[in-house]
Amino acid sequence: MAMEIFTVGRGQEGYPERLMPFADMPSRLFVRGALPADEQKTAAIVGARICTAYGKSQAAFFAQVLAANGVAVISGLACGIDAAAHEGALRGKGKTFAVLGCGVDICYPRENIRLYMQIQEKGTILSEYPPGTVPAAGRFPVRNRIISGISDAVIVVEARKRSGSLITADAALEQNRDVYVVPGNIGQPLSEGCNELIKQGAIVITKPEDIFQTKALKDKIFMNKTVRKGEEKEKIQKKFLATPKDMVYSCFDLYPKSLDELLAETGLEIADLNQMILEMQLEGLITEISKNCYVRNDLEI
Repeated sequence: MAMEIFTVGRGQEGYPERLMPFADMPSRLFVRGALPADEQKTAAIVGARICTAYGKSQAAFFAQVLAANGVAVISGLACGIDAAAHEGALRGKGKTFAVLGCGVDICYPRENIRLYMQIQEKGTILSEYPPGTVPAAGRFPVRNRIISGISDAVIVVEARKRSGSLITADAALEQNRDVYVVPGNIGQPLSEGCNELIKQGAIVITKPEDIFQTKALKDKIFMNKTVRKGEEKEKIQKKFLATPKDMVYSCFDLYPKSLDELLAETGLEIADLNQMILEMQLEGLITEISKNCYVRNDLEI
């Protein structure tokens, strides 16, 4: 069942305090869900609609780690990187906010309808456009200032030289937000926008921990799972001590590891390895973030 749509005006209780300093922010927002509290730490993850499997897996991975550790993930519900970011945040059992370039009662693109419904139930959908407003090309670049405005930091994962992601990054810089870039192949068009941002001074990140050092986030303790560091890790170690599963488990880390990589590292038969992977998934020790691509869950950031 869809949540009711409510409106909050600029200056009213509930209107995001982060947006107040900027004159170009909307006079009202239409919302399904709850807007981020002022103390809620937030990070936007944006990038190309037509992206690589690498880009999609990185966006989902970063989002999952951020969400699992108390940082709400903001994006625009577009195909590609945006959708991967929302999906990763939902897997991390955290909050995610989708800022639309149409009315909040319209799912665009239509192929993201399943994700749209999930975000309604477990996150928030918002827009400056009244319900019933249809998608239009000019509305999407404009909404990007809201994505960056309600975020403490902006992460760009794969962007062409001229793209909406660079508009978001430009808005973030004007709003005094930190801009981070996940590096890609310098020979790929999808890396050209990211490389340009790096030349302009954006911060290169290779792991989620890097984000937690941003000036906007570093004073907050995010590690909801760090209480597991001692006793849980000790339990894991005792459980798998001197077993083949212990060897396999040690191959996983915070960075996505493919099945092919695991086969090469362990030297196991694929049937044996798949059985151990299944057992560790059922025990909550690892997570499959994309097809045959895994990360471990005892986060140590």
